[in-house]
Amino acid sequence: MTTRTLFRHLETPADLHAAFGVMQQLRPHLRDIQAFASQVARQQAQGYRLLAAYADGAVAGLAGYRLQENLIYGRFVYVDDLVMDAGRQRGGLGGELLGKVREQAVALGCAHFVLDTGLHMALAQRFYFRQGLLARGLHFSEPLPAGGVA
Repeated sequence: MTTRTLFRHLETPADLHAAFGVMQQLRPHLRDIQAFASQVARQQAQGYRLLAAYADGAVAGLAGYRLQENLIYGRFVYVDDLVMDAGRQRGGLGGELLGKVREQAVALGCAHFVLDTGLHMALAQRFYFRQGLLARGLHFSEPLPAGGVA
């Protein structure tokens, strides 16, 4: 029997609570469900959207993204988070979820669709190549003291 997949943006605290376990698989440093919901709410105020794929009535995957604009890409959608529940991987749903976000980028008139992944994430890199994304550079970062500069 084929399972119907529903895609829906998460907006409420209850939605976020239902998604926490799946997001935690990608971001294991997240330990507190309330802190997660508060963080997402702050990010939503900055344009972040969290799209969920539901299968069998449960969150099966998540894609967090935002509309941005800069001098290198012009107008683009940046994917912050992409995760499938471990039990749902390799079933094609991740590609569908990424495709839904790509559709959003096209509808928003974006020139590019961008995401980063860790250098140690070989399986994710192969997935992204299969989805038509190409590696164009390295992402550099530096941890700053807690709270940043006053």
